[in-house]
Amino acid sequence: MSRKYFGTDGVRGRVGQYPITPDFVLRLGYAAGRVLVKRGESGSHRPGVLIGKDTRNSGYMLEAALEAGFSAAGVDVYLVGPLPTPGIAYLTRALRLQAGVVISASHNPFEDNGIKFFSADGKKLPDDVERAIEAAIDEMEGKPMQTVAPKDLGRARRIDDAAGRYIEFCKSTVPHSFDLRGFKIVVDCAHGAAYHIAPEVLHELGADVIAIGNHPDGENINAGVGALHPESLGCQVVAAGADFGIALDGDADRLVMVDAEGRAYDGDQILYAIVRERLLDGPVSGVVGTLMTNMALEQSLKDLGVPFKRAKVGDRYVMELLAAEGWLFGGENSGHILALDRHTTGDGLVSALQVLVALKRSGGTLAELLGGLKLYPQTMINVPVKPGYNWRDAPTVVAAVQASEARLNDCGRVLLRPSGTEPVLRVMVEAEDAAMSRFEAGSIAEVVRLSL
Repeated sequence: MSRKYFGTDGVRGRVGQYPITPDFVLRLGYAAGRVLVKRGESGSHRPGVLIGKDTRNSGYMLEAALEAGFSAAGVDVYLVGPLPTPGIAYLTRALRLQAGVVISASHNPFEDNGIKFFSADGKKLPDDVERAIEAAIDEMEGKPMQTVAPKDLGRARRIDDAAGRYIEFCKSTVPHSFDLRGFKIVVDCAHGAAYHIAPEVLHELGADVIAIGNHPDGENINAGVGALHPESLGCQVVAAGADFGIALDGDADRLVMVDAEGRAYDGDQILYAIVRERLLDGPVSGVVGTLMTNMALEQSLKDLGVPFKRAKVGDRYVMELLAAEGWLFGGENSGHILALDRHTTGDGLVSALQVLVALKRSGGTLAELLGGLKLYPQTMINVPVKPGYNWRDAPTVVAAVQASEARLNDCGRVLLRPSGTEPVLRVMVEAEDAAMSRFEAGSIAEVVRLSL
């Protein structure tokens, strides 16, 4: 059953346009609060939720609306300010709260924002809970919001040491004997939620740290920096003579890494390095990728004797398949990495630390560690489309895809899929030859544009 308000990563959209408006977010907080009260097992105590955000200036408005909605429903609110999404997942669990809420649009531009929830165990909310929240919102349609009795209203307090707690958690995911002394690292925080976290973690582990993208102004999140733009990090790494670079996105759940020569490495390569590291300590039951995962990763894992399965695009679907299989490792080539033996959700900084542990253990360079996986060339083109556009209803697009697959002749893949976060159709072609990948993707994208 499809969801009405929740997408693959919470509720997201352009600020000021439905549903990212103060009135809707107020009702969302109230509805979520009522669902938590009904489902909670807190006895005589009020349920509690943690609210964090990234650095968008719209976060103040949405935070206030959520706080009011939760309070009206009789739920206590704990505020932490800007903190990475995985930090909210960790603290929700550590503080024994009923839910965590993140106000962020992740890698989207600052004009967008979103609301996503974590359950008490630090994982994405189950589908049935999201549907219950949606039903509660719909029940309020056209009715005044009924608050609980004044004595039962939720209270708000700020957790002043949230950043320090999360920094210590990140450090706890590596061996106690591990340090980064002797390494010069450039870390790009995307002017996002990790601007005051990532540099500190690396510094406390002994690295010589150069931080960039760490001066958020409310509007510059993801703007030409971070995991979406690793070329800026590459230039800084080379200019500084650093050993490598780490790029996060706006809410710090994505990771791209850069070697000393400025070459960028994506999520497939990072996931491969982490899995190979774990294999040194014992068997790995399996790995989950997505429809976008490079064919080279699938083949390389097979060569290592590690089973591999593909989920739909979105870390939510990777997590669901991992749970179904009982596996621990998965990810997306965009840089979302799941190492469930270290955290309950994807964490860009924790993933980077796992790679650095593997790097020190190997004694080689980042290029040697991550470059061992030779990816097949991929070309992806985002074609703006109208909401609800289905390329399968366009005969010319279907024919173009079939013709491209025939020319690739089992030496590549064609994938068309709508984005879960913006009105675009992603056209991806993977081939052994880079020129052929570009040609086929460009040809299909042009046919899509003509079909609109």
